[in-house]
Formats: sequence, structure tokens, C-alpha cells
Amino acid sequence: MFFRRTGEKAVLKAEVVHPGRRRFLALGCACCAAAALPAIPASAAPAGVQRHLDLARQAASSDLGTYLRLGNTALTPPAAPQINLAPLINQPVPPPGQAFDNLYFVGARWVSAWVIRTSAGLILIDALNNNEEAERVIDAGMRRLGLDPSEIKIVVVTHGHGDHYGGIGHIKRVASPKVIMSDADWTMMATKLEFDAPEWGRPPQRDVSVADGERIVLGDTSIEVLETPGHTLGTLSLLFTVRQGRQEHRALLWGGTAFNFGAQPDRLRRLRGYIDATARVRDIARQQKVDVFISNHAGYDEAIGKLATKQSANTNPFVIGTETTMRALTVMNECAQATMEAWKA
Repeated sequence: MFFRRTGEKAVLKAEVVHPGRRRFLALGCACCAAAALPAIPASAAPAGVQRHLDLARQAASSDLGTYLRLGNTALTPPAAPQINLAPLINQPVPPPGQAFDNLYFVGARWVSAWVIRTSAGLILIDALNNNEEAERVIDAGMRRLGLDPSEIKIVVVTHGHGDHYGGIGHIKRVASPKVIMSDADWTMMATKLEFDAPEWGRPPQRDVSVADGERIVLGDTSIEVLETPGHTLGTLSLLFTVRQGRQEHRALLWGGTAFNFGAQPDRLRRLRGYIDATARVRDIARQQKVDVFISNHAGYDEAIGKLATKQSANTNPFVIGTETTMRALTVMNECAQATMEAWKA
């Protein structure tokens, strides 16, 4: 692999492709606590809030209820997020699994990690909370699936919160990967962390930056980068092709779902970034016929249950269809709009 560095920003020549560099407004912040909340109740809220919550429920139908948890923030006053990491991290580790011929789940029960297998090595997406967990869950899970952790060439960190970068130290000990993030989140991690906890490993040193519309290329695999602000300033979502036998599917991994921004003074501006991002990516999902929608928290995409089902099913439960993918993004969008209305009031 060949790299060229310019100042603080590293340009990945063989792996990052710059197609005219479309830039997208990057706004937003939150941690991941919403994944532990129950779905929003059908309660009497202010008319503007209730309208968006009703639209979210309508879009969720009977199969996307996990995303309705986001609407809880519309029913409570904005406050600093509270989260107890220990019981989340210490949950029993789910078995690793193969979602597609070239996509593997090697995450924990609360936070996910994914591996894309290419003709030139492995791409890891997110690194869990800390080095011990990365060794115990990612490393061990990969070996169970017949994957060699030393073949990790690239780690994509979807956003700059410790549950996604904390285990980078272990990955760098067993492999020599390039670590890819958005410039905004590299800067945030190097200057002032939005969130921190003793359970999290230390942020990695700045390596490779990517921006909206660029591509990460390794061997036969090309990942399109989308900046989807709303969880951090520089949250990245990823578009790529997965294969099952002779069939190919277009997959979207959403890089940061929750928007519990607490009482931060710019919370409405951050919510606006999230609303714009979900609306924009919904159009992209339609255009590219995205029929696989996954997350970096299994509480949203139900990856663990789908892997268990896949072992005995002739059809792949990860293939949900383009319309369902668009409905999921609509639920997220409407819950954000409900929260915007509530917090404005």
C-alpha cells in the first residue's frame, strides 16, 4: 500500500479515491445510550411532536420497532446523557457469525464490530471499547470464523466515541492497519473528547482522514464514504457491496444512530444535521437500491438475532429490501424531527 501525507491529513492513495470531493455539512453529537431504552409509548405529546412520532410509528410498522427508541428523547427534557458502561460491556459475548460471504460480525452484545473480507486483506469496522475486549471479542471471534487478525489492513472508525475506537491498541499490536476516520472526529479526539469513560481505551493518533464521497479501496472491494452528522460532527456511514453466492446486495452501515445531545447549547443545530443526513441518505438508498441496512449497535439492526436465524434459514434475514431500508431511515428522521419540535418548545 502507498500513502502520501500532507500535514496532519493523510491521503490514502491506493485506498481512498476522491471523486470530485462532495462536502456535506457536518453537525451533531451524542453517545450511544439510546440503544438501551424501550420503544416510545403512544402518549399525548404536543401536536407537532405527536405528528412526527405518529409518522415514525407508521414507518416502523411491525418490523422496525427498535428504531422507535430514538423517539424517547422527544418525551423528556434535554439533559446530560447518563450511561453506566460496566453492565453493557460485561454482557455475555454473542457468537461471531458470517452475515454474507464477505461480511462477518465480530462484535459484542452492546456494540458491534464488522469485518469485510477482500482479495487483499481484511477491513475492520470499529474496534469496541478497549484492548481487552478487542482481544477477547474481535480477535477471538475472527479466529473462530477462520479469519486471521494479522491480515487486517484497514480499520474504519465510524465516529470518535470510545466504544468504537477503544480497542485500536490491540488491533495495532496484532496487525499494522491504517486507521481511517473523518477529519472532524480526528480533530475532536485530539482536542476535546465529547465523551470519555475509564472503561474506554485511549484515542488513536491521527492517521488517515476521509471525506464525504470518497472511496476506501482494498483489493476487489470499494467502500463509498458518506458523512452523516448527528451522532458526532464527523460520523461516517459506509456503502459497499456484499455477496452471497452469485447474488450481490448493496449494504449501508449507519455510523451513529442516537441523538441524545443532552443540554448542549447547539443541540438543535446538531439535530438539524441528523435530520438532513437521514433524508439525504434515504434518497441515496433508493438510487443505489440498498437492501441491507446494518448498524454498529446490534440493538438497532438486531444483528445477533439475524445471525442465529441465518444458520437455519434459506433466505438471508439481513436482506430487508430497499423499501424497508428507506422506512428505517424515515423512522430515524421522524424521531429526530419530533425531538427537534419538543426541544424547541
